Amino acid sequence: MKIDLTSVFVDDTDKALKFYTEVLGFVKKVHIPEINWITVASPDESEGTQLLLEPNENTVASTYQKGIFAQGIPATSFAVENIEMEYKRLVQSGVEFTVKPYKTVGAIIAVFNDTCGNLIQIHQAMNI
Repeated sequence: MKIDLTSVFVDDTDKALKFYTEVLGFVKKVHIPEINWITVASPDESEGTQLLLEPNENTVASTYQKGIFAQGIPATSFAVENIEMEYKRLVQSGVEFTVKPYKTVGAIIAVFNDTCGNLIQIHQAMNI
């Protein structure tokens, strides 16, 4: 068993696609406009796990998304090889970080606003 598809709720799929591809650097994988289905993937693993930019049109989804955002809980986490370099690149692209990189057990993490209703964590694994 492996993870093939996961999702993050977004308040605007077009804005999300632009942010996740142009700012974060993911590549568009699948786009089916008729059902508003858009997935992105890592350019390093384009045949790997896809991230569905799922519309938060459902009241439960919207409430969940707003609730975890208000509590400062990231909707998901992305692995990076060099968090300091990625942090600097994203800041230069105008990304707003709510948590700057800091060391925790087994990783260095940081959290940013994806402009689509989510906080997203990035992490760099550390040898324990």
